[in-house]
Amino acid sequence: MTDTHSGASPKLVVLDMAGTTVADDGLVERAFVRAAERLGAEPDLDYVRRTMGESKISVFRALFGTEERAQRANTEFEHAYAELVDSGACAPLPGAAEAIAALREQGRTVALTTGFSRTTQDAILAALGWQDIADLTLSPADAGGRGRPYPDMVLTALLRTRAADSVREIAVAGDTAYDMLSGVRSGATVVAGVLTGAHDEKTLREAGATHVLDSVAALPALLAEF
Repeated sequence: MTDTHSGASPKLVVLDMAGTTVADDGLVERAFVRAAERLGAEPDLDYVRRTMGESKISVFRALFGTEERAQRANTEFEHAYAELVDSGACAPLPGAAEAIAALREQGRTVALTTGFSRTTQDAILAALGWQDIADLTLSPADAGGRGRPYPDMVLTALLRTRAADSVREIAVAGDTAYDMLSGVRSGATVVAGVLTGAHDEKTLREAGATHVLDSVAALPALLAEF
């Protein structure tokens, strides 16, 4: 499911985590339900599904109105997600680790990004033994706090790694519309949607995907064509 393409060969590859390289299997929704229950609120799963990929604190601000309730909800969500990770409910997607290794073997710099907090991202990386799998890992707080759909994490990865001379030498891959918007807004040449997570091909393409892949495992072969 790849498209024709033109442009510079990507030197920096920015990958999402949950749903793209890490199996979600409903963990985000389960953690959200737990958090809402602990706050005595009704969980709005439809909104959570629509905003998959967005910074979690931004989602809670929209849902809970006040900053105090949003911060409480975010804290409860982080605790609930950590509990699920600690219980063993966290695994890499098939072929993800191999794809990251292959991209680096091709001479590309790889950054892993997330909508979670740094604490939760580190817990996931530790649970998978992925602390050294990528050249850089970023959470929204590491890039000014806005997260997706803003391009901040992608551009921060470029500034931190200095892996490319231009935004046209960046590839972005993710499973949500917010990942696609972030990639498009950053100016990346490749904005690849993967079908292992939250959103379908139609949603990904409408958000600006240049390519749609069955999984991130197909990304090294795609980029090798550039």
